[in-house]
Amino acid sequence: MTPPWAPAVNGLWSRVTGGSEPLRLAALAEPRTFEVRARGGGLEVAAGDALSACVGIHRYLREACGVRVTWDTQLPLALGHLPDASFTGRARVREFYYLNFCTFSYSTAYWGWDEWQREIDWMALHGVTMPLNLVGHEAALALAYGRLGMTDERIRGFLGGPGYLPFLYLGCLDSFAGPLPDHWIPQRLALARRILARQRSFGMRPVLPAFTGHVPASFGGRTRYWQGMPTTVVDPGDPLFGRFSTGIARAQAELFGTDHLYAADPFIEMPPDEVDGDTGYPTAVASAIIDGLRAADPDATWVLQSWPFSYQSGYWTRERVSAFLDGIPADRLLILDLWGEADPQWPRFDGFGGRPWVWNGLLNFGGRAEPVADLRSADRNIEAALGSDRPPVGLGLTMEAIHTTPAFYELIADRAWSAEPPLEDWVREFGRQRYGSTAPAVDEAWQALRVSVLDGDAKAIFPERFISLAVTRPHYGLLDSSVGDDVRQALFYRPIDLLTACRALLAAPPSPAAGDDLALACAALLLRVIDHRFGRWDAFLAPFDDLDDLVGTRPTLRLSTWVDAARRWAGDEEGEWVLEDNSRRMLTVWNTAENERLHDYSARLWSGLVRGYYKRRWELFVRHLPQALEPGGREAAQSTLDASLHELAADFIAHGPAADAHDGDVRTVAARVLDRYGDEFSAL
Repeated sequence: MTPPWAPAVNGLWSRVTGGSEPLRLAALAEPRTFEVRARGGGLEVAAGDALSACVGIHRYLREACGVRVTWDTQLPLALGHLPDASFTGRARVREFYYLNFCTFSYSTAYWGWDEWQREIDWMALHGVTMPLNLVGHEAALALAYGRLGMTDERIRGFLGGPGYLPFLYLGCLDSFAGPLPDHWIPQRLALARRILARQRSFGMRPVLPAFTGHVPASFGGRTRYWQGMPTTVVDPGDPLFGRFSTGIARAQAELFGTDHLYAADPFIEMPPDEVDGDTGYPTAVASAIIDGLRAADPDATWVLQSWPFSYQSGYWTRERVSAFLDGIPADRLLILDLWGEADPQWPRFDGFGGRPWVWNGLLNFGGRAEPVADLRSADRNIEAALGSDRPPVGLGLTMEAIHTTPAFYELIADRAWSAEPPLEDWVREFGRQRYGSTAPAVDEAWQALRVSVLDGDAKAIFPERFISLAVTRPHYGLLDSSVGDDVRQALFYRPIDLLTACRALLAAPPSPAAGDDLALACAALLLRVIDHRFGRWDAFLAPFDDLDDLVGTRPTLRLSTWVDAARRWAGDEEGEWVLEDNSRRMLTVWNTAENERLHDYSARLWSGLVRGYYKRRWELFVRHLPQALEPGGREAAQSTLDASLHELAADFIAHGPAADAHDGDVRTVAARVLDRYGDEFSAL
């Protein structure tokens, strides 16, 4: 008997492989299991559910066909004849969670259906059961606010710019970088419905956002601040709280249906003591949120991120966390331990007191493109969590931006199904499957990557740690000796290992994925060269041009690709202005030129940004440097530099880079980079 999920899996098979080879599907009684057998040129997959069938297909593609479907794999695959093989699998965990609120700003803000369709196929092949979905939530908010008496104009003004919507959903800001274009909501509503329908066809249960207490200021309440930006929250005892919470959940269900999973983080980076010194306040907020959800949906489960407990651990003591969580029935809560590879919270809170929780790998903050990770830390922490007295019900991926450092996330997805093979063997096989090649250069490259940029202390990737002088906002305080410590800590591996990886990638058989890895590995090399040339002003700026040329060979590493995607949603002149502003503002000053708290948080090694923004900032630094070096001249020079930097940022956000992205062959540019800088880098 053909299983009901067969159409979804057959559709994926056709999109991923071209569908030229036959696929036969059958159902198993036990969920989260699969049996795969290929014989006579056809593939038979029996599984307990659609996602297990997709994981089984991906296992076959990896281990029998030697090709892994990563974010940048060229599809459809050219498989040819399917080799005979058989595999079985059983999930180690019940759930696999995917995405972060921030991802919907830093990566997917301007995606259309083509991008989402491919991403959902990736989710299915990797066994994602619970994807977060924020697309279209503005439609639910507009419907709920309209019922509370707000006009369309006021609603769009409150929602603000499209690129910043996820931070409004988190309660971090509102009325910023907008207004929301008037055509945006109906277009995104239609897209959201397609996304949710496809996810549900695979048996995924999407997590949708919920009310956190954040309201338009006109409704009254108390002011709180996130990164210097004010928002208003209504008191949990105010009847408005319930009206908003229930009304938004009901509006959302009307538009999108529900899988009874709701994400809400009322104190994500804003500890309650900034709002109210009452020790019972967090518990009251928790109770008000879950009561409002259950009034709209009696089967509601609250999905809560543990990020505040890590990020502001000084406030979130064991006692405060316990009191907060006690406001939520244990069977109505799922906790996401957000940063499991670097700062897991489950040991600190004894497995969250037996409440259901999910171990997650985060790694990427803001979409930074340098290919660094700590595979050993992730692998070790996963096994520690799964072997604990109160293990997680699932694993997940909660990166702030996707399509960076795929090895890290692929490892976690694989570990949701098997602890084998050991990490060193896994990395070797990953490299071969990623490129579809067993060439010696592939093994050499991935061995060298494993012991260099993929073997970092996870804390060294913390968002507020130094990345590189290349993407650091210039100021004359950097002339002090402390910058040397940052430069040394950023080089946490032996230069010879990364240089070996770059040269081996250059010699590997060409493929889109190999080209991406080559560009980013050589970019990491150039960042360290730039750092170590600081103070040698005659040579400092030259590597910026080579870096821009290098990343410009990859369409995914061009600012123009990002801005063009935003323009697709413009609709009219006002929409074009807002979307272009948002797309460039997020990657540069983030908020405003005057508020420097988040400047360069989303620093990207993208063509157009490197030469058109980062290099131009350092040119201004060098121009005013003679004055800064004069006795008593630093303060005046800094004032002049700051004014110039503000002017540059405003111009860049409004008009973009002076020169657009480059074409070119990545291997040619990489060879030039290694020839020019290889010896210098190896001597660091």
